Amino acid sequence: MATTRALEGRTAIVTGASRGIGRAIALLFADAGADVVLVARTQSTLDDVFEQVSRSGGRAVAVAADLGLPETPADVAARALSEFGRIDVLVNNAGGNSFMVPLADMRFSGWEKTMRLNLDSTVRMIQAVLPTMTEQASGSIINVSSVTGLRGSPLMSHYGAAKAAVISLTQSLAIELGTTGVRANALVPGWIATDLTDFLRDDEGLEHSLLDRVPMKRWGRPQEIAEGALFLAGDASSFMTGQSLILDGGLSVNP
Repeated sequence: MATTRALEGRTAIVTGASRGIGRAIALLFADAGADVVLVARTQSTLDDVFEQVSRSGGRAVAVAADLGLPETPADVAARALSEFGRIDVLVNNAGGNSFMVPLADMRFSGWEKTMRLNLDSTVRMIQAVLPTMTEQASGSIINVSSVTGLRGSPLMSHYGAAKAAVISLTQSLAIELGTTGVRANALVPGWIATDLTDFLRDDEGLEHSLLDRVPMKRWGRPQEIAEGALFLAGDASSFMTGQSLILDGGLSVNP
């Protein structure tokens, strides 16, 4: 639970908000006082998050949409403005990976799908909200990357490349927006226990090999990542831009 109403009076768009990390971020933001635009592909799971926000006294709108379609981000931004009149925070959380394969054996269609999901939709959402944020002279863009984007990711080169690009994009964007009042930072989770990592946790040998490199020897929790997002969204990080907030149990510093 948020200890203060750090986002009171602000509007946040959270993509991939129906489950896992995105769900945890959306609920924490609502608890912190934000009006939340919930975006995901499946209406039923979005409705569950919407109802939980409403029961807690928060305000939200659920937008079932496919961010892989070029027109969707502009529609989402327009919906946020029509419902709440402003856009203060964008969390580009939609993304993921569901397969592991050597690059030599990868079908290029799999590479393209991964880039569309993890990188292209992020770029389009940023472009959709920037006119509003720059006019307001304020805003926080939070791009969710992954620890796989920080180092070599064998068998997940497609996902690692996409998430590394998200970090580079965030750094470039922060420089471009430096004097506008709009900040951009990357949130970099390690191995988090969500349904998106079920395929890793279902293989006991693979799970052991992954956690063996994590100094804390455990999976992260979605709530732990949400707390990092809350920090990046609010005034506590007002002098922070172009940075990567790494929450990975120490994985990235393990030789």
